[in-house]
Amino acid sequence: MQPVASQNMTMDSADGNSIARGTKLRIVLAGGSGHLGTLLARYFCSRQHSVVVLSRRLATGPCPQVLWDGKNCGEWIQELDGADLIINLAGRSVNCRYNEQNRREILESRVESTQAIGEAIRRIAKPPRIWLNSSTATIYRHSLDREMDEISGELGGHESGVPASWNFSIKVATLWESTFFNCETRNTRKIALRSAMVMIPQPGGAFDTLLRMVRLGLGGAAGDGGQFVSWIHGADFIRALEFLIEHEELQGSVNVSAPQPLPNRDFMRALRVAWGAKLGFPASRWMLEIGAVFLPTETELILKSRRVVPRRLLESGFTFQFAKWPAAAEDLVRHWRINRSLRRNGQTRIEPSLPAEIAKV
Repeated sequence: MQPVASQNMTMDSADGNSIARGTKLRIVLAGGSGHLGTLLARYFCSRQHSVVVLSRRLATGPCPQVLWDGKNCGEWIQELDGADLIINLAGRSVNCRYNEQNRREILESRVESTQAIGEAIRRIAKPPRIWLNSSTATIYRHSLDREMDEISGELGGHESGVPASWNFSIKVATLWESTFFNCETRNTRKIALRSAMVMIPQPGGAFDTLLRMVRLGLGGAAGDGGQFVSWIHGADFIRALEFLIEHEELQGSVNVSAPQPLPNRDFMRALRVAWGAKLGFPASRWMLEIGAVFLPTETELILKSRRVVPRRLLESGFTFQFAKWPAAAEDLVRHWRINRSLRRNGQTRIEPSLPAEIAKV
């Protein structure tokens, strides 16, 4: 297995690039029209930051939007000149079948958008002080035996006993990060966000999908249920990003996940308890393989063991509002029900579960 400690060292110097709490920021959010991007856009706008979203398609949203193609430098680079922060979330969804076209789009949408931002930063007169770029906790190997952190964890792609198709995700993750850190940005502090599943009580996300299974009586263990699930509550995800922005000593690859991953069987049991479901039918591996064809998706998203822990965040003093999944599941279910009631009454919940928790920091 390949250790990943070196991933934290391959970057340019960017001393003094912290931003004090309470400072009003100019933020550019690339790929900000997706599920997670919309959450961040709404949050930062609600805190009176100046936010511009780079999007391939203009649509109604909480912040001004500027067109970009995610590949080439264009007029959008003017938004970066003088900005405090760029957050890049661009990338085609991985919730699909990994056929040739989808594989190409998944890889290119991540690498090309990262290259474009790097080139834009190289060209402009006043580059942003901080660049947060999406990565993924999937970069680590399938791990049942021990936790994976940024220092002693191991990259995937070489383990035995797992499907060869899982290597594609590792290829994407490693090329994505290497592209990011190879960009020449001498005055910009860079952090790769190795994020676990971000749990938000809104339609269309990972939590909504998992809860739908529980509501339908299908929320039992997947496979043998022993594979670990890494996750993070949406409130803690935003708090972690704010922490990274404020702490200039943090750069390189950072795991953005709750500190207590747990086996799938326990994860789903806690979600059933939070919802009030007494039973949840399990799904064997062969059932998952058949279902994945029709959904369409890949079983890797469910069966790979992601036992990821946020060592660098914890050692730097970050505290989690939701460190344990049962408490997080209860909070998310409560807000999911509130949001459903509001939608039925023609209203929209703008920042579910976020302001109160973040206010306690």
